[in-house]
Amino acid sequence: MEKSSSNTHAARAMIELRQRIFDGSLAGGTRLFEVPLAEELGISRTPVREAMSRLAEEGLLDRARGGGFVVRSFRYKDVVDAIELRGVLEGTAVRLAAERGVDSAALIRIHKTLLRLDRCFGPEPGDVDVESYREFNGVFHEELATLSGSDVVLREIDRVNRLPFASPTAFLPDRGYHPNFRLTLPANQAQHRAIVAAIEAREGARAEALAREHARAARTNLEYFMAEHSNLIGSVPGLALVMN
Repeated sequence: MEKSSSNTHAARAMIELRQRIFDGSLAGGTRLFEVPLAEELGISRTPVREAMSRLAEEGLLDRARGGGFVVRSFRYKDVVDAIELRGVLEGTAVRLAAERGVDSAALIRIHKTLLRLDRCFGPEPGDVDVESYREFNGVFHEELATLSGSDVVLREIDRVNRLPFASPTAFLPDRGYHPNFRLTLPANQAQHRAIVAAIEAREGARAEALAREHARAARTNLEYFMAEHSNLIGSVPGLALVMN
C-alpha cells in the first residue's frame, strides 16, 4: 500500500512539474530542490525525488552540482534537432514495417484512423475541426510507430515525443493561430496516406523518405511560427523553454 501511494504521489508530482515547465511557470535555469517542492505539493520528499529523476530522463531537467535539479533551456537548434530525430526514428519504424510486413488487423486500425482524419475537413479551404485533427493525428502517429513491431524503436520514439516541441502534434494550429496553418493540414493528411500506401506496397525506402519529409512539416511550421507569431510562444507547450 505504501509503495502504491508513493507511486501515485510521484506520478502527480511529475504531471504537476511537467505542466509548470511546459507553460513557463518554471523557467529554464530554475533550480529545484526536494524539500520546498515536497512542502508545496503536500507530499514526502521521496516521490518528489522520483518525479524529478524521471523528468531528467525525459530531458526536461538537468542534475545540478551540489544536489537538486535545474530546468533545462533549449536553443532553437535543439528544437530543430529534436524534430529531425523524430523524423529519423519514424522513418526507421515505417521502413521496418514495410520490410517485415504488417498484419491485416493493424492496417485496418490505421485506415480507420485515416478516415477519422478525413472527416476533420470541411468543404472549404481552411475549414478544419482542429481539435479532432490534433487528437487523431496523435493516434495515427502512435499506430504508425507500432507497425514497426520493434520495442526498441517504439521506446526511442516515445522518448523524443516527450519533449513538447518534438511530438507530432506540437505545432498543429488552434483557433489562435494564423489561418495559413490550417491550409497545410490537407497536405499533411495526403502524406499520411502516402506513407501507409508505401508500407502496404512493401516499399521500405519510399516509406522512410516520406516519413522523414513529413516530420519536416513540423520544422516548417516552427520556422513560420517563430518568425510571424513569436508573441504567441506562451500558448505552445514547451516553447517557453526555448532561447532565441
